[in-house]
Amino acid sequence: MATTTTQSVKTKATKAAHNPTPNQRVAVILIRSMINKRTEVRDTLKMLRLHRQNACTVHTKTQSILGMLRKVKDCTTFGEIDDETYKTLCEKRGQQDPNNKGALKPYFRLSPPRGGFERKGTKKPYSVGGALGYRGNNINDLIRSML
Repeated sequence: MATTTTQSVKTKATKAAHNPTPNQRVAVILIRSMINKRTEVRDTLKMLRLHRQNACTVHTKTQSILGMLRKVKDCTTFGEIDDETYKTLCEKRGQQDPNNKGALKPYFRLSPPRGGFERKGTKKPYSVGGALGYRGNNINDLIRSML
């Protein structure tokens, strides 16, 4: 019985450590296409509203979004976007939704980054020197180079 209480304490501690702060936004950019991907990955990309390469969406940071990002980390890059970059993104690339007056479409179409992606290309994770996966606040620099 002692092991079950120890396990439950550990799970509560890990859940508390991974709880996102409220009002924090995560920007997601599709780098590799959906072709030859598993159906789960394709469906998750559709739920994130990423249909084309170099498309960007911004979501509030919740546990469900983080779970989706873990599933598509091999074809996207993501990180926390700051308010200044988000305002610039909305001004330069925000498109009016014709069905909902005054609202923007839920995605942004970006250009490829000026100067290219990181040195090791689009097939390696960001932690190794590539472009895929979690990049934290460095997503702001990538978005500015793609505007």
